[in-house]
Amino acid sequence: MRQVGADDVPTLHAESLDGVLVAYRVHGGLGASGTATGASDAAPPVLLVHGFASNAAVTWEGTGWVRSLRDAGRTAVVVDLRGHGDSDKPVDADSYAPERLGGDLLAVLESAGIDEVDVIAYSMGNRVVSALTELAPERVRRVVIGGAGPNELFASWDLDDARGLLERGEPARNPVIEQVLRPAIAAGADRDALLACIQGVSGAPLLIPGDIPTLFVAGENDPVPQGARELALEWDADFVSIPGRDHVSTLTSRAFKDAAIAFLA
Repeated sequence: MRQVGADDVPTLHAESLDGVLVAYRVHGGLGASGTATGASDAAPPVLLVHGFASNAAVTWEGTGWVRSLRDAGRTAVVVDLRGHGDSDKPVDADSYAPERLGGDLLAVLESAGIDEVDVIAYSMGNRVVSALTELAPERVRRVVIGGAGPNELFASWDLDDARGLLERGEPARNPVIEQVLRPAIAAGADRDALLACIQGVSGAPLLIPGDIPTLFVAGENDPVPQGARELALEWDADFVSIPGRDHVSTLTSRAFKDAAIAFLA
């Protein structure tokens, strides 16, 4: 159940409560209690949670995030959410209920022997982190919410529109569905798993306990996190806008990395 991942870091698998195997990789050392070893011994590892129709390699390892965190002396733990990457891909919507996705992250922490983490999430991944903080708030020190706001994207989609594209290749009436799903299909994503994920996550809340310090990061030209600035104000959380960036390009920006690493220091 292992294979060589990015930079020869082995891919491990945690077993969730419902038997789903969740792939993850640990970049850097962990001490006996699951704390990071190295330049920032007092800091916990950073758990990185990708968004819909992506994976850890594309979102975090291939964009310089892991390297930047390692340069800052932090251990990075990257996860492939169920339905994505090297994780199992169930095809029923109930398997993607937020509490099951959050349970997957908890299973990873247990498998890796990690007591506490900082978290950086992007897009749909923030709904998963929200579920984790509901299940085990004591395991999360700080959270960076990237590319997400109060409105869950799938709740605005016509499911039949997404189903027609995924099952029959029919053009979607909603251009956002086209923009999200066409590249995923071209990259070989599991279509049945993506449809089940859309159904299971649709309408999932974004709720982080008030005693967990939180940073919102949103691209200036990204419509997905609409309302994030106002939500940050409501939560008394920090907010950073990345000038000239959309939903894709925000993720790769140096300004996002710098803001997140500084916030988690």
